[in-house]
Amino acid sequence: MTLDMGARPGPQDDYLIGKRQAWFAFAMTFALMLFDYIDRQVIVSLFPHIKSEWNLSDKQLGALVSIISIVVAVGGIPVALLADRASRVKSIVVMASVWSMATISCMFTSNFAQLFTARAVVGAGETGYGSVGAALIATLFPVRLRSMLLGAFFAAASLGSVLGVVLGGIIAAKWGWKAAFGVVGVPGLVLALLYLLVRDYKTVDLTPRLDKVTATLGGTLKHIFVTMARTRTLLFVCIGAAMQLVVVSAVWSWLPSYLNRFHGMTPEVAATQSALVVLVGALGCIVWGYLVDRLTLRQPRNKLLALSVLCVVTMCIFLVAFAGTAPGPAQFKLVLLGGFFMTCTVGVVSGVVIEVIHPGVRSTGSAVLSLFQNLFGLAVGPFLVGVLSDQWGLQQALAVVPCFGLLAAFAFVQSARSYDTDVDRVSNVKLAVAT
Repeated sequence: MTLDMGARPGPQDDYLIGKRQAWFAFAMTFALMLFDYIDRQVIVSLFPHIKSEWNLSDKQLGALVSIISIVVAVGGIPVALLADRASRVKSIVVMASVWSMATISCMFTSNFAQLFTARAVVGAGETGYGSVGAALIATLFPVRLRSMLLGAFFAAASLGSVLGVVLGGIIAAKWGWKAAFGVVGVPGLVLALLYLLVRDYKTVDLTPRLDKVTATLGGTLKHIFVTMARTRTLLFVCIGAAMQLVVVSAVWSWLPSYLNRFHGMTPEVAATQSALVVLVGALGCIVWGYLVDRLTLRQPRNKLLALSVLCVVTMCIFLVAFAGTAPGPAQFKLVLLGGFFMTCTVGVVSGVVIEVIHPGVRSTGSAVLSLFQNLFGLAVGPFLVGVLSDQWGLQQALAVVPCFGLLAAFAFVQSARSYDTDVDRVSNVKLAVAT
């Protein structure tokens, strides 16, 4: 990998709508992603309270987290397709309003089935948001800033998880665990209305063939699968991103419970300590996005090889932490270190998908990535650890899951082989700002 600090920007390497408006769009999109994950992750710090009050199994607790990712995966492509051909901004406004109201409704549930249903509606509101927001940011900003800004955008997920975990523990201790849902759900409604001030980019005309095949949902899905089969980079990047997120979601969801059970911390203290790990992960999103971009300017395909190395490093750290170190301060330091490495893929993979997909369906391309990340990554981690925990114990479950990082590394190596060819295929499409 070669460091090239003097590379000149290409013809499209500029702000599409002006620097000030682009940064306003980023700030608003970042803020909504922040509250998206506050609403999504607030529940993990409430696990001890819910388990005690409703006598739930670890599998049921994990399902309360995984159901959101499953719904997001199923609905992400249709919503992103609609956003691509209509309006990304208006789609985001609707989605943010739905997930915020669904989060508030969680405080009125009285059993597992009701809470599970409300959490599913939260997922319905989030369908397509990450992919649509990523497409908007990637298009409005210069290419040279893409991975770093997408890393920062998805770092909002880590920061939101931090705040969700911390706020959930604090609010539950003072006013009861149900009140936490009401407190964190309201700000999203306010931000949703303010998002109408964000400038969109003009919907890109598709080629006659692409316009025809994407006229219906069935045709679009067929085109997506054909495109994935032909675009090897997209396929293997989606697989690699999902495998790494199995590790991330498992640690994020179960670390508060692990610290409560094995380190003897109260739920509030365990939530605060877990928030540090998530916060370090948010920093890792930005740092690795920036470093990988800067170190691979001359050979962009090397960013995928760099991700494979980072995934293996993450696996090794967590294996030592959970399989070779007794609970205590030394173990927690290793978990912190692993938390910094484990989010290395988030911003980079989003940028790669944008680079190999036709600009007219960038939201849809990002939704394909989101489908893999949610259905085979974020949904798998919490539920799998819950199932393994019921069988083997939580310590053993967290020691096994990091091995998914090896699968991620293999997929990224495969994607590097076709990266240059796939980028060249879509590199000449022009973009313009919407009126």
